[in-house]
Amino acid sequence: MQRKESANLPLHGGHPPKWLFDRMIKLSGAICEVILDEFGSNEFLNRISNPYWFQAFSCVLGFDWHSSGTTTTTLGALKRSINPEEHGIYLSGGKGAKSRKTPEGIEHAGHVFNLKNTTIEEMVKTSRLTAKIDNSCIQDGFTLYQHHFFVTEKGQWAVVQQGMNIENKFARRYHWMGENVASFLENPHSGISCDKKNKKTLNMATKDSKEAQKISVDLINDNPEHLRQYFKRKDN
Repeated sequence: MQRKESANLPLHGGHPPKWLFDRMIKLSGAICEVILDEFGSNEFLNRISNPYWFQAFSCVLGFDWHSSGTTTTTLGALKRSINPEEHGIYLSGGKGAKSRKTPEGIEHAGHVFNLKNTTIEEMVKTSRLTAKIDNSCIQDGFTLYQHHFFVTEKGQWAVVQQGMNIENKFARRYHWMGENVASFLENPHSGISCDKKNKKTLNMATKDSKEAQKISVDLINDNPEHLRQYFKRKDN
């Protein structure tokens, strides 16, 4: 799998002006149509799952400042500009409460594209797994608050999601390309967008953590209650 490295996003509040966002919707739709006509839906997913291309795409649309809002605004514009029946792509999910409605969106996309029930069920499971991995298996201090799931009429998928670190006021964006994921626990990402690398990060979704994965499962199966004694605060 091609590694696409990374980049970091300072947390900023507020919203882009309406006139700018309206232009971003129109331009994102036009660029999307060109890519789909020239290269197809799989290439569009491949580009959207590349953190560098995604960042450049945001700048081209007009969001030309380095911010956590890059993710929110760009995906918000795409969600408005992409027409599933016209473009053959459905974008589900969003920020906050909208992210929890992703399974409903995937099911709707499946009906629009007439996908098999097993395919829909697998993608719903995939959506939950990608979120769980980036939120729990990668312990880097970032908590997910955005989740976006792309589905094509051919059953291909990609994920772009973002986490927040309240302490250092930075956001981290995670990219997944479905066709590159051979295993969810062996380096499944196409890229993780961040500037700062934390040497203390625990990544349980890498092939280097196979032994730790095995031991973790063994501990759970062996009733983890007896482990509580090791985490109890000792009274002085």
